[in-house]
Amino acid sequence: MSQLARFTFDLDLESRPVHGEAANDPPPPPMPSLPENVVAQLIASAREEAYAEGLAAGERNAANMAAQTIAAAAGALATQTAPLAAALDRAIAEHRREAVDLALSIARKLALHLVARYPQLELEALIAECLASLGGVPHLVIRCHPDLADAIRDKASAHMAQSGFSGRLVVMGEPDIRLGDGRLEWVDGGVVRDIAETAGEIDRQIASYLAARGRADHEEYGA
Repeated sequence: MSQLARFTFDLDLESRPVHGEAANDPPPPPMPSLPENVVAQLIASAREEAYAEGLAAGERNAANMAAQTIAAAAGALATQTAPLAAALDRAIAEHRREAVDLALSIARKLALHLVARYPQLELEALIAECLASLGGVPHLVIRCHPDLADAIRDKASAHMAQSGFSGRLVVMGEPDIRLGDGRLEWVDGGVVRDIAETAGEIDRQIASYLAARGRADHEEYGA
C-alpha cells in the first residue's frame, strides 16, 4: 500500500487561471476618468433638471389648489347671491313704487287744482270734440254739476254754431255729478267724463306696469 503525499502549500497559484475565465483573456480596461469641469457641468445640469421638474410640479400643485379655491369661492358666492338678488329685486321694486306714488300724488294735486280753477275746461273740450261728428243727431243732452250748467250751455251753443250742429241742445244740472265731470248723451251713443273712473284706470295701468317691471327685474337679476 502506497503512502499519501503531504500538501506543503508550495504551489504557485498566481499562474493558474481563475475558474470560468479563459487563461489568455486580457484584463478589463481601466475606467476613464472625467475632467473636473465636465463632472461639475454634469452635476449642474442634473441640478437644473431636478429644479425645473420640482418647479413644474409645484406650479401644477398650486394651479390645482387655486382651481379648487376658486370653485369653492364660486359656490359660496352663488349661495349668497340668491338672497342678495332677491333683496335687490325688492329694493328696486320698492324704489320704483315710491317714485310712481310720488308722481301720482303730484299729478292728482295738480289735477284737483286745475279742476278747481277751470272746472268746465275738460267738459268743454269733450263737447267740442263730439259736436264735430254729430251733425245728423236730433238732440244732445249734457249732464253736469248744477254750478256749471249755465256756463256749459253757453259754451255748447257757441260750439254748435261753429260746427253746424242743428239738433236740440239740453243741458241738465245734476247734484250727484261732481264738479268737472259730465255726460254727453245722444240717440245712439254717449260719452262720460269721470275723473274718479279715469284715476282708477290710471291706477290699474300703473299696477300692471309695476308688476311687469318686477318680473323683468327678477329675470334680469335673478339669472
